[in-house]
Order: sequence, then structure tokens, then C-alpha cells
Amino acid sequence: MERVKMAEAESLETAAEHERILREIESTDTACIGPTLRSVYDGEEHGRFMEKLETRIRNHDREIEKMCNFHYQGFVDSITELLKVRGEAQKLKNQVTDTNRKLQHEGKELVIAMEELKQCRLQQRNISATVDKLMLCLPVLEMYSKLREQMKTKRHYPALKTLEHLEHTYLPQVSHYRFCKVMVDNIPKLREEIKDVSMSDLKDFLESIRKHSDKIGETAMKQAQQQRNLDNIILQQPRIGSKRKSKKEAYTIFDTEIESTSPKSEQDSGILDVEDEEDDEEVPGAQDLVDFSPVYRCLHIYSVLGARETFENYYRKQRRKQARLVLQPPSNMHETLDGYRKYFNQIVGFFVVEDHILHTTQGLVNRAYIDELWEMALSKTIAALRTHSSYCSDPNLVLDLKNLIVLFADTLQVYGFPVNQLFDMLLEIRDQYSETLLKKWSGIFRNILDSDNYSPIPVTSEEMYKKVIGQFPFQDAELEKQPFPKKFPFSEFVPKVYNQIKEFIYACLKFSEDLHLSSTEVDDMIRKSTNLLLTRTLSNSLQNVIKRKNIGLTELVQIIINTTHLEKSCKYLEEFITNITNVLPETVHTTKLYGTTTFKDARHAAEEEIYTNLNQKIDQFLQLADYDWMTGDLGSKASDYLVDLIAFLRSTFAVFTHLPGKVAQTACMSACKHLATSLMQLLLEAEVRQLTLGALQQFNLDVRECEQFARSGPVPGFQEDTLQLAFIDLRQEETHSRAWWTKEHHQNPFLSMNGEFLFQELPVYR
Repeated sequence: MERVKMAEAESLETAAEHERILREIESTDTACIGPTLRSVYDGEEHGRFMEKLETRIRNHDREIEKMCNFHYQGFVDSITELLKVRGEAQKLKNQVTDTNRKLQHEGKELVIAMEELKQCRLQQRNISATVDKLMLCLPVLEMYSKLREQMKTKRHYPALKTLEHLEHTYLPQVSHYRFCKVMVDNIPKLREEIKDVSMSDLKDFLESIRKHSDKIGETAMKQAQQQRNLDNIILQQPRIGSKRKSKKEAYTIFDTEIESTSPKSEQDSGILDVEDEEDDEEVPGAQDLVDFSPVYRCLHIYSVLGARETFENYYRKQRRKQARLVLQPPSNMHETLDGYRKYFNQIVGFFVVEDHILHTTQGLVNRAYIDELWEMALSKTIAALRTHSSYCSDPNLVLDLKNLIVLFADTLQVYGFPVNQLFDMLLEIRDQYSETLLKKWSGIFRNILDSDNYSPIPVTSEEMYKKVIGQFPFQDAELEKQPFPKKFPFSEFVPKVYNQIKEFIYACLKFSEDLHLSSTEVDDMIRKSTNLLLTRTLSNSLQNVIKRKNIGLTELVQIIINTTHLEKSCKYLEEFITNITNVLPETVHTTKLYGTTTFKDARHAAEEEIYTNLNQKIDQFLQLADYDWMTGDLGSKASDYLVDLIAFLRSTFAVFTHLPGKVAQTACMSACKHLATSLMQLLLEAEVRQLTLGALQQFNLDVRECEQFARSGPVPGFQEDTLQLAFIDLRQEETHSRAWWTKEHHQNPFLSMNGEFLFQELPVYR
């Protein structure tokens, strides 16, 4: 309809224009008609104008004819004029035709140029339209090219962002093009490709951190060690000149006393040597060792794709599997410290990574998940340590393990993990450590006791004297006044045992360090362990030496002397522990040392062994006794075996000069009683059915020798005739035997002159 209306309006306009031209032709002079005719030819409605002109001519012809009918003459005149006009019109027509021909000839090139101009204008419009369309398409193609480049360089998260812009911003502007439809169809595939590639990167990341957890944990533990060393330095600086100084002095004094037999101390631990290795070098953090970008990229990608929950579940599931692998200790972990160190490094590395993920991502892992993993790790770690540490018999390794566990706990505590259970477990390992120490010191004591010569220590110079005094607290004004050379009353095992007890105390203290225990708890632990050392280990070692078959009286006497001096040194051990722990002995609930009881028991055992040994020696001499109860010779001196026995007893009791008086007196009384009893048994034994006066005379001489030995006072301290009482029963038995023999000599007619009984048996006196 609009086109029809527009056509009608255009037709009316054209008709009005033609009407105007016709009026101009009708009203204009012939000389000025050119421009009017030109306007007709310039228009596009030339045919219609000609029709209009013909119609106007016909109208005028009719009017003329009508006028002619009315005015014939006028008509004739008009015809005459028209004939004239026709000739002129013909001329005009010829001129117009000629002009048109000339115009057409002259305008041919112009028409060609105009046609070319028309084509150029058309091409220009097409080019402009093409440029406009390309300006819309080029950003799309550039974004797609950028997307491919990002995919190629594995920049998946920027690629995903580019894909989002391409899909929602650029493609809708050119959606009617076929290549855009291809791109739209490829977008889901590209998303899946990005998703798969990012997941592959995540798997590579998980595998990488599983392999490098050891290095990550080692680095974290080095950082914790350096921080702890720095804290210790800061804490120690204000304490100069305070009570802490006494503890340090105790360490220094102890270190100067330790001989070459000392076991290794803190130098055994690789953990404590970290500060020696380039303290100024900055240790890199976990973020410096591990590239976490795959996790972040994958998390962002899955978040953008709406699959964040899937990613979180997958990540947590895989890390749980890795945690179980990390927490599985190697079967030979207990053999070396490196086995424990690698195990701890892997655990620390695992949780350092998880802590970093917790604080650098929003919700990938949460505190509840970390706590759950830590609870599992804590239970499995403690169980593994209980199992493997029970196989360890080297106290140095146990101590290094303790230091490693403390560092392990301190490292994880820095990252916010609760480690109280680890310190509780260390208290269990402390008991095991004490047992391994006791076993080790049992061997040390055994070596000391086996290698000792059980002779007083000789010193020939002041330097040697001070060296011994520096190793063992001994004070004797009389010994100091004596000139060199002189001897200490004890043998070498006294200062060695004393120093080893102090070293044991120091070893116990080493284990208590960094366990966050109070001074009272440390003091109690050291005292209890030391009591076990004294009452069990040292006591057993002494008892084993005392009970040896080949031990002599000299060794037993020296053991009694040594244990006496060790008993006196117990108060110095108390002071040593007090200086180390800063806990006074008067403190409530302070455990006392049982060293006095230990050394008393050992001394009593040695005394009993002396009594037994003396009796055995007497029995050995008595086995040499060969009385001829039927002899007729009257002897004039004591038996050789008894003389040797008395000489042995004299030399033996001479060694007892350094023994406590009661011990020497008891040993002497016991030996005399045993000798008297044994001689009486010889006289009254069942095989002696007959005897002669000569035999009684010889026995009397032997008894006199014994009585003379008792009167000589082999051991000082006996009251007058006290020792002779041991032989009074023997003397009475000998007197009764002689009196009976004299009586029978007068009454028995069958008694020969040489004193032999011919038929009468000797009565037995009991």
C-alpha cells in the first residue's frame, strides 16, 4: 500500500510538473523554449511528457477546429500561419535532432565515464560494507586465535576467561555467519578440553608433591630449628648471671670431667647441628619449593565451569590416599635416624602443603578436613613410633629420635596443629630411653669393674693427685700431708664409676630438654632414673663381681673400701642434680637417691663373700692336714699346714687395715671360729676310732698355735682374750681327750708302752 501511495504521489507530482512545462511552452517565446525542453529531457518521464504533449496538441487542435468552425476565416488564417509554423517546426526539429546527435556523440565518453563512476561508487559501497562486517568479525577471530594460543601455552584459566568473553560478548554480534556457528559448536568441546587438561595438570601436581614432600618437610623443619635456636639465644641473653648460670656451670664442670670412655652427647644428633650450616642463608618456604598454580588454575576453572564441588571431592580423596601412603612407615625405619627423619619429613611436607592450600584457597580444604587428617596422622604416627622405637637398643639413637620428634612437633605446632599427644608419647619413650641407658651403663660398669686392678691408686706428683681429686670428691687431711709417692685408699673404678653416674645423669637431662617439663618434673625423672642405675644396674654389676669364682680376698677388701667411698659421694651426686635442675633437695615430693643403700648392700655382700672366701681358704689348708692318730712320736712343733694357714691369715688380715673395724673383726672372728670348728670335726670325725698320746700331743701343739695367733691380735679392736674364745671349745675337747687317755693308761692292762691301744676304742666326745 505504501508503494502504491508513493507511486500515486509521484505520478501527481510528475503530472503537475508536465503541466507547468506545457504552460511555459505555451506562454514562452520560441527563443526561450530551450531550457524548458531541457528540463523535460533531464527527467525520467520523457514518454509521459510526450503523451501529455500529444494530448495537449489534440486539445488545441479540437479547440482550433472548433474555433475554425466558428471562425473559418480565422481558421484559414490560422492554417496559413500553422503551415508557416510547421516549416519552422520542421527546421526546429531538424536542429534539435542535429543537436541531439551532436550531444549524443559528444556525451558518449561522458556516459562511459559516468557508468564507470557508477560501478566505482557501487564497489565503494560494497567495500565499505565489507569493512564494517570485517570490523565486527575481526575481534571474534582475534579472540579465537588468542584462545588457541592460550590453550597451546597451557594457560587454561585465561583461556577459559577468553572463551567466556568470546561466547557472551563477541559471537552474538556475528552469529549469522557460518564460521561463528562452527565456533559455537566447538565451545563445549573446548570447555571439556580445558577441564581435562587442567585435571591432568592437577594430577601431575599431586604426584609431584607426593615425591617432594620429603624435601618440603625437611625445609620446614630446618626453618623451625633455626627459629628455635634463635629463640634459645634470645632467652639465654637476659639470664646471664642468674640462676641459669649454675646449670651451665654444672654442664661445664661435667664436660671437663668426662674421660675418653664417655658416650657421645649432643654431637651425635644431626638435628642439633643445623645451626652449624650457614645460619645466614635463608631457608626457602613451601611456596618457594612448590608451584601451586596448577591447583589454583584447576580450582578456578572448575569453579567457572560450575563443578567446584566435584573438584574439591576429587582433591580431598586423592590427598587422603596420599596421606595413608605417607603415614605408612618403612619396615626398617628403626635401624637408622635417617629412616625416622625421612618419615617425619614426608608427614611435615604433607601438612605444610595442606596448610598452604587452606590459607591460599577459599574452601578447597577447610579446618575440619585438616583436623580429621591430622587426627588420623597423629594416631598412626604415634602407633608407628611406639612399634619401631621399641626395637631400638642404642640410647644415642633414642636421644636423637627424641630430638627429632620434638623438632617434628615444634614444626607442626608452628602451623597450628595440636601436638600434645606427641609430647605425651615422648614420656613413654623416656622410660624406654632410661632402659636403654641402663643397659648401656651396665656394659660400661662391667668393663670398668673387669678392667680394674683393685689396688689403691698410686700418685707420684701433685698434678696426678689433683687430677684424681678433680674426678672424685675426696678429702683426707692425713693423705694430703703425706709426701709423694702416696696412694689413695680406693682403686681406679671409684672415680670412673662416679663420673659415669654423673654422665648418666647428664644423659637423662639431655632427654628432658625441650619436653616442656617443669624443673620439678625433670628433677624427679633424673632422680628416679639414677636410683634405678644405682639400685639395679650398678648393684647387679657389683654383685656379679663379688660373686665371681676367681675373685680374691684382696679384690673383695678393695670393693668394700671402694663402696664405702662411693657411699660417701652420694651427697655430691645430690648436689650435682640440684645444680642441674635448680630444685632444692628440701622441696616437697623430691625423690631421694638410694645410693647409700646400694653401696651398703654391695659392701655387705662383699663382707659375706670375704667370710665365705676365708672359710674356703681355711678348708683348702685343712685338706692338707694329715694327722696320724696312731703315731707314737711326740711332736715338738705345730703342723706345717697349720703354720702355713696361720701365715696366710696374718697376711690376709694385714690387708684389712683399710676396712671398717667391725668388718675386719667380724672376718677375723668368723675365720677363727670356722678353724676351731673344722679342727674339732677332725678330732671327732667317725673314722677316728683310736689314737695315741703322740697324736694328742701334735693336736695340742696345733691348738696352741691357734691360740697364740688369737692372742697376737691380728686385727686391732678386740677386747682382751675375746678372739681366744673362738678356740675355747676346741681346747676343752683336746683337754678332755688327754684326760681320758691318762685315765685309761692306768686302768687298761692292754695298753702298750708306746701308748697304743690294743683292744680299746676311743670314746667319741661330741
